[in-house]
Amino acid sequence: MIKERKTHNKYLLKYKQSNHVLRYGCFGIKSISFGRLSEKQVSALKWSILRKLKLLVNNKKIFQFWDLLILNLTLTKFNLESRMGKGKGAIYTKASYIRPGMILFEFSGLSNQQMRDLFSHISKKISLKIVLVRRF
Repeated sequence: MIKERKTHNKYLLKYKQSNHVLRYGCFGIKSISFGRLSEKQVSALKWSILRKLKLLVNNKKIFQFWDLLILNLTLTKFNLESRMGKGKGAIYTKASYIRPGMILFEFSGLSNQQMRDLFSHISKKISLKIVLVRRF
């Protein structure tokens, strides 16, 4: 059994890859604000994006979708009535710390109009300020 570490480091300072440029697709969703997304929020967002993509392309598998979010933060919680001391508490979920300039998702195989429709859908679902970036 692998035991997850309960560390006091809030997030990794360096990723192994650069996360501010498009690497895979033609379009990308970039964050322009700080924030934190929990594991449930990320999975709900991915599910919503895939559902909207299938509607946009009429259930044809002609698109590609990359999720670049890394869950690098473990959130711990103690009981509210517990006394001080006795450690840090149990891990209850994972999260991802988002910084400005991070690419969150990448897409290819979509037209400009389809991507604009998808971007407006995503911007309503996510609590961060985001912009649409494009490879030329």
